[in-house]
Amino acid sequence: MSDDHTHVQEFFGARAADWDSRFPDDGPAYAAAVARMRLRAGDRVLDAGCGTGRALPPLRAAVGTDGVVVGADLTPAMLEAAVRAGRDGDGRLLLADVTALPLRTESLDAVFAAGLVAHLPNPAANLRELARVVRPGGTLALFHPIGRAALAARQGRHIAPDDLRAEHNLRPLLAGSGWDMTSYVDEDARFLALAARRG
Repeated sequence: MSDDHTHVQEFFGARAADWDSRFPDDGPAYAAAVARMRLRAGDRVLDAGCGTGRALPPLRAAVGTDGVVVGADLTPAMLEAAVRAGRDGDGRLLLADVTALPLRTESLDAVFAAGLVAHLPNPAANLRELARVVRPGGTLALFHPIGRAALAARQGRHIAPDDLRAEHNLRPLLAGSGWDMTSYVDEDARFLALAARRG
């Protein structure tokens, strides 16, 4: 396992037990982001880096009982927290590295990724891996329940010019990884970048 993966597992493993209680008001932001994806009944969607599975209930509601919802995460403790919260009833949980997914090429309609980009060891290659598993025209949602400025303030730092989530950085990163950005919102209350998988 790479040092990047070990660091991610250690960071999130130590926080998994109280993750949801630290951010109890994020539910509506997740639901609103999922709604912006315009998923349809029967769609197949991955929550990449699903953590405690907070996106799984709105994803399940969007795709219905005929759809497929998979939550993949690298950290066992996060998936255990998702099970304790009962979210495994909304989607299949998969202990997996989103940088090398055990999924067939073009097997999904969409990927939802909350807070993921900042933790990717090789963002360009890793976003290409997400593109690999999505059909042409499918959707990627890069989300955070608060915007970049609010997140930086919470962490006691300033936004750096090289922040991957800045539109001027993210748009070419996505374009070079097989995605076309279709929408970008960075407000205090949410960050949401939507992209379509290039055909």
